[in-house]
Formats: sequence, structure tokens, C-alpha cells
Amino acid sequence: MTTIGFVSMHFIQGITLAVVFQLAHVVEGATFPAPDEKGDIMNNWTIHQLNTTANFAMKSPLAAWFFGGLNFQVEHHLFPHICHIHYPQLAPIVKQTANEFGISYHENTTMWDAIKSHTRMLKLLGRFDVLPSATATAA
Repeated sequence: MTTIGFVSMHFIQGITLAVVFQLAHVVEGATFPAPDEKGDIMNNWTIHQLNTTANFAMKSPLAAWFFGGLNFQVEHHLFPHICHIHYPQLAPIVKQTANEFGISYHENTTMWDAIKSHTRMLKLLGRFDVLPSATATAA
């Protein structure tokens, strides 16, 4: 592989991962909990994963292939050792269980919906009059 091909491959991979991270973590509904004085976050691990992640484009085979299943970010965080091909079957179970326990399950139906949500979140985070804790209730 040439140097240009190697650099191009890494550039594309970097952009792809950046898109996944932004659309899965910096969208409306996802929270950014701050630790207390002791450095602890009060939610347990599972609730923290549900509060801080979001899925996008779950019905898109192209997105599942291109992102390697990382568009199912909730399930990826909850079950990192399970192959991503099982995430579409796990997602409804996780969503139903979250709903039964009154825990939010964040998802954007399409990639475009996730991009719009991300843009709105960036606008909110760019406001000087909004404290970081206020993003937990942004919708």
C-alpha cells in the first residue's frame, strides 16, 4: 500500500469514527453527568450507559455495514463482547426493559435525524447562558 493510500485509509477511518461518536453521544436526550465532590457518578453502570448513548439509523443495512454495528451504540455499550450482528435483535429487548424501569432509551430513526439532533445539541452547548447540567433536560 502506498503512503497516500495508507494516509487516506486512516483519514476515512478517523472521520467515520468521529461521526459515530458525535451521533451516538452528542445528541438531544443524551446526558453528560458530572461527578460529585468525591469523583463518583451516582447512577449505576447500566443506567449511565443508557443515559449517555443513543442509537441511530437502526433499520439501515448500509449504516450497520459501514459503521460495523456502532450505530447501535446503546447495545454496543451494554454488550461490548457480543458480535454486532446481534444488536438489531437485542435493541427491542433493551428498549422494552428500559421502558419497564422508566429509563430513557435514546434513538434517532435515521442518520439524518441524528445529524439534526446533533446540530441542535451543538447550538445548545454553544450558548453561554446554559449550564452543562441543563443539557440533561434538553429536548
